[in-house]
Amino acid sequence: MNLYFAYGSNLKPARMRARVPSSVFVARARVPAGRLSLDKRGNDGSGKANLARTGGDGVWGVVYRIDGEHWERMDAAEPGYDRVPVDLVTEMGEALTAHTYVARILTDSPVPFDWYKRFLVEGAREHALPAQWIATLEELPEKPDPRNRGRRPDRGPI
Repeated sequence: MNLYFAYGSNLKPARMRARVPSSVFVARARVPAGRLSLDKRGNDGSGKANLARTGGDGVWGVVYRIDGEHWERMDAAEPGYDRVPVDLVTEMGEALTAHTYVARILTDSPVPFDWYKRFLVEGAREHALPAQWIATLEELPEKPDPRNRGRRPDRGPI
């Protein structure tokens, strides 16, 4: 299976291409009964996107096709997550199964840095995800990155 479901910072096409140049957008889709949380503990101490596959109204994201040999690159770019299969429904009602990442290292302080939240919101806008989902992302909490000093980190492990 060479389909990947992005719901976090990999929604941002430029970020995804930098990580996996073979990535190609396939569809907008959602995990029907999932819930987005920000409880993955990032290496920088902030909260990162995580997918709870029960207890929610669904999580929107995008499906990318990637070359099979690039899974190793994806795995390396997602420390603290496990790659797992997930059942999805596309905006056209088609059922798909793809791989995604679910966190195994959690934080008690589930708040992302402002630049990380921008990846989610901008990626959702660039992929024209539903307006209600974009509004949900915009309402997520955020905090300034004390290391950032106005610059925007576009690469590296998060």
